[in-house]
Amino acid sequence: MKIVGVIVAIWLLIGVVAVAQRGYFAGSDQSCAKAGTIAVTVVAGPLNYVGANPKVKCELPQPSS
Repeated sequence: MKIVGVIVAIWLLIGVVAVAQRGYFAGSDQSCAKAGTIAVTVVAGPLNYVGANPKVKCELPQPSS
């Protein structure tokens, strides 16, 4: 069971490296699309280096005025 935890940690670490290389942490614009893209890129892990380029598009409901 310990080996599974190590593999998952390495997988996610590779995903974080991919996010940093793509520059997703840079900039001050914050949106649910950017947060979602960062999350799925981290989860995709090593798949980012074999052609995966996950993107998320979302729109939050606007409050009524």
